[in-house]
Amino acid sequence: MPEPTESSLLLYAEVQRFYARQMQQLDLGKAQSWAQTFTADALFDVPTLPEPVRGRAKLVAAVERARAQLAAAGERHRHVMGMVDVLERPDATLDVRSYTTVYASAVGGASRVHRVCVCEDVLVREDGELRVARRKVTRDDLP
Repeated sequence: MPEPTESSLLLYAEVQRFYARQMQQLDLGKAQSWAQTFTADALFDVPTLPEPVRGRAKLVAAVERARAQLAAAGERHRHVMGMVDVLERPDATLDVRSYTTVYASAVGGASRVHRVCVCEDVLVREDGELRVARRKVTRDDLP
């Protein structure tokens, strides 16, 4: 494996920062700002939704639905991404694969691991900002 360069280390740090902010927006229920971290026509494929969704409006609706369900259940979720692997294509598109652990905490109660997932993203730049063009999530507990 080649030695990392300064530019590859800076890119990796940028990707890590992107995910830290994105996951905190999701966990705080900031549906609009979270959806802005995706391209306008992004594809989001996650097994907790009945079918993949495309576009920011549907992403906002999915987060708002999930937020209402969590509030009704008296629960909070925290998404923690790790083991992030970034591969840069010649066109500067990024293929990113990571492990995501979702923790569920009962408000006023205990926390537990809710899900363990693999997240595969395609990141692109729009106006100098990273955005998710495609996200595919698989869960370790499903075939």
